[in-house]
Amino acid sequence: MGIEISKAYPCGSYCGLHFWPDVEIIRLGYFHYEGGMHMSVKLFVTDLDGTLLPSGKDVPRENIEAVQQAVRAGVIVTIATGRMYRAALPVAEALGVDVPIITYNGALIKSTQGKVYHTSYLKPEVIRQVVDFCQEQGWYLQSYSRDELWVPVHDEHAQHYEQEQKVTGHVVGWDGLCEQTQEVCKLLTVSEDGEETNRRLAILNERFGKEIVAMQSNARYGEIVNPGVSKAEGIRRLADKLGIAIEDTMAIGDSYNDLPMLKAAGHSVAMGNAVPEVKAVCDYETGRCEDFGFAQAIRELVLGGGSDE
Repeated sequence: MGIEISKAYPCGSYCGLHFWPDVEIIRLGYFHYEGGMHMSVKLFVTDLDGTLLPSGKDVPRENIEAVQQAVRAGVIVTIATGRMYRAALPVAEALGVDVPIITYNGALIKSTQGKVYHTSYLKPEVIRQVVDFCQEQGWYLQSYSRDELWVPVHDEHAQHYEQEQKVTGHVVGWDGLCEQTQEVCKLLTVSEDGEETNRRLAILNERFGKEIVAMQSNARYGEIVNPGVSKAEGIRRLADKLGIAIEDTMAIGDSYNDLPMLKAAGHSVAMGNAVPEVKAVCDYETGRCEDFGFAQAIRELVLGGGSDE
């Protein structure tokens, strides 16, 4: 049970600090220093779905404006997502950022102008083994080769994914998936719920040992990447490339595949709609995605409660 200590300031603002065993989380909108909570942030890295982007929608104008204000203040803002590069690029362009973006959970770091900074591809023989195994189990699986989407069948899983990500897949059958082994950043299994996703990931990690890492990106998606691939490694690589200390980075996210990044960053922010595991490791909690919690985090933490307008 948390204990809330609050104080009403003469200006009428309300502050509340929640203390939990071994965890101290500052909830934005409830706790702030007078004049804001500005801190040293040189690199701000955001997840996409459920963080910057509400489900099935474009980037809200409020979030675009917040990013542009941060950029004008000298902060480098970029993306770290499980999405394929071609699905993340339009978001980066909408934000107006011209920096490397972290895609495929860190397997591909590539600038908006097309310059490749880092790649980590699955081995062809491992791809074939995983594809064959998933087919035997009756699990839907899709592949990403040369930044194109490849699906075995055009069923409801494939159709939903295409609509959600605004991409079109190539229907090639299961044999075709085994043939598409060049420059594969990840494989993705889709299930009906989080419990089934977790069950599949446990089986995959146990069966294929050191050849892959299988992680959950949301309740229905299980992502399969090379060992060592994570958003955490992505943010470390990018910060090093830019000459920025990890202590001067901030990451914001909502889901399981954000956990490594949030632990690695100098400062971490959980969305109000984040899973409990994410909230447990973060320094700050902002509002929900649909309530523009992303923009709130930038205003209160990066810009110190103000803007450049």
